[in-house]
Amino acid sequence: MQIKTIITSTIAVIIIAAFIVGMVALGPWSHKVTQLQGVEVSEYQGENLSSINDFRENSINGPQYIDINTYQLQINGLVASSANYTYDEVVNSFANYEKVVRLNCVEGWAVNILWQGVQVRDILAQAGPLSQAKVVIFHAYDGYTTSFPIEYIMNNSILMAYNMNDVIIPPERGFPFVLVAESKWGYKWIKWITQIELSDDINYKGYWEEHGFSNQGDLDKSSLDSPSFLPF
Repeated sequence: MQIKTIITSTIAVIIIAAFIVGMVALGPWSHKVTQLQGVEVSEYQGENLSSINDFRENSINGPQYIDINTYQLQINGLVASSANYTYDEVVNSFANYEKVVRLNCVEGWAVNILWQGVQVRDILAQAGPLSQAKVVIFHAYDGYTTSFPIEYIMNNSILMAYNMNDVIIPPERGFPFVLVAESKWGYKWIKWITQIELSDDINYKGYWEEHGFSNQGDLDKSSLDSPSFLPF
């Protein structure tokens, strides 16, 4: 009986692995961006960049299309002063930065992109994190969430990007804002950000984390804890 169980488990693992390899090869999640607002650059300071079209579409509910005229970024939770910002207020009220950061997906693909945006810690500093705040939770328009220890956000230059490769981030890639979660796996790079919440819940888990993926999401460690299904 034990041998039969081992064989069955082994076959299941082989089938899942073959399915992943086959699906990645076929590229069923690729989603071409139909129109860019600006001219995409392919090189920055001598470094070659990936194309915006090199991404694969694997969001939980497909691309989201946000009406920028009604968009509000909410900053709330354990802060001294909650705030709501329009898109223009975020872009124009905080210092802007740009840098090339590589996004690595657990599916095995990666892209090297020039990101331009504002530092999340600048936004939070203005809101005034309370001493009880231990976790920063990001919410997306499609219901997706993910979280980070507050030290990761406040002690690093983590960008909330609005441009990629010198063009406005298209809806298919997360317009209006994408988190450039450096040193983290791609599932931590939340798109279509609508809310940043400060919390004391150190056990909070986001969408994929609830399904067995590492809450830390560190690139130098396994992305998996005990996944119940795979992020297709």
